[in-house]
Amino acid sequence: MARAVVERTELRSLATRSAKRLPQRPTTQRPAANSTQSGTEIKDEKDPASSEQQPAFKGYIESVREILHMPATTADPNIPTRRVTAEYCAERFTTPPKNVTMLTRDFIGDSLYHPSYGYFSKQALIFSPKKGYNFAGFRDSADFLKTIGRQYEEIERELDDIRSIPRQLWHTPTEILKPWYGYSVAQHIVRQHKADQSGRPGGGSPLTVYEMGGGNGTLMMNILDHIREREPEIYSRMEYNLVEISPKLAKQQVSQQSRKHVVPHVNVNIINKSIFDWSTTEDRPCFFVAMEVIDNFAHDVVRFDYETGEPYQAFVRVYDDGEFEEYYEPVSDPLIRNYLGVRDSLVSPRHRSAALPPALYRRIRSQLPLAPNLSKPEFIPTKAFEFCKILGRHFPRHRLVLSDFYKLPDTLPGAVGAPVVQTRFNGSMVPCETYLVQPGWFDIFFPTDF
Repeated sequence: MARAVVERTELRSLATRSAKRLPQRPTTQRPAANSTQSGTEIKDEKDPASSEQQPAFKGYIESVREILHMPATTADPNIPTRRVTAEYCAERFTTPPKNVTMLTRDFIGDSLYHPSYGYFSKQALIFSPKKGYNFAGFRDSADFLKTIGRQYEEIERELDDIRSIPRQLWHTPTEILKPWYGYSVAQHIVRQHKADQSGRPGGGSPLTVYEMGGGNGTLMMNILDHIREREPEIYSRMEYNLVEISPKLAKQQVSQQSRKHVVPHVNVNIINKSIFDWSTTEDRPCFFVAMEVIDNFAHDVVRFDYETGEPYQAFVRVYDDGEFEEYYEPVSDPLIRNYLGVRDSLVSPRHRSAALPPALYRRIRSQLPLAPNLSKPEFIPTKAFEFCKILGRHFPRHRLVLSDFYKLPDTLPGAVGAPVVQTRFNGSMVPCETYLVQPGWFDIFFPTDF
């Protein structure tokens, strides 16, 4: 047990030496509403419970305790920084940049998807059994999970033997439940396609499918195999397009067609680009498939002024020594403002952020010395929001087939809508308590609020 704790601590220190460091010194002064400085100072707070569950003075004591135990830093705060985006980093950098600032969604997006050092581009390896499991041969679910665990260990042992740096191995339902998972998706698509085209001249429009983030290409192959076998007439006219941001995975998807004992599908297009760079319009009826994809869409972080409710957007500053710092400014980003505006316009039911406590609780806390001036953080799904806008603009006649996590264990503490941040180390999953981690080594994924 002691060894596991030491290994976890060492790994986190490699990720960031001051992941929870506050900007300079906390102050009782609230940031001005019209502040334009990039270093608006705030005081952090732990996760306060509701006024019914946790008295106000308890959160106050926690805030004071955190202030008294602020870690020191060797970074030079006077070195100027430039504001960058994930797209800028992808074009200009081959190693994680320093002396830069970026929105939280750009920091997370850069950590996951950068073509040189991103998690999915470099470290991630998808667990894929050589053939599907014989589920009838397992005694129970424990026997099934034990088999998967044993295969995990074998693959990781092989990887560690041939590489000096361990790879990040992860799995998806598509791989674990193949081919039946893909067959069930294919059945749904075919059933809905027949209903949509029923009674139309000439059998209606051909079946057109777009899949985003196809991993190894297993889901694509299972869907096409099933339709070719069960619905040859529909298959003969259908088109399958796979949109993949990772060049490495795009090559893997192409290679699926050339495996031994596989009859290749001629109606497939592998498109190596981000869906967020999509510019053409698909006017035909189509199905858009996204299975376990949007959980890795980057989020932004906002906090709210305790008195006015004004939202503040989070930035991540990367110092010259590689340390990270989170700071806040009044919302100016168009995407964040658009998302919050749409959310606030909801009237049935009226939306109120779970990060902003009830007014009575805020009034009580505001009377205490060193009371925080901002609410706890809230992660908002700005990239998922942008994805929905792209679907409406460029795929106006689509049907969305979506599957993802609605709830996750081990999410970051003290925040609303927080992600899981984890990596595998010495065969064990290591969860973290911050998203400010070394880019490329950690999976960052969010629960989806359907």
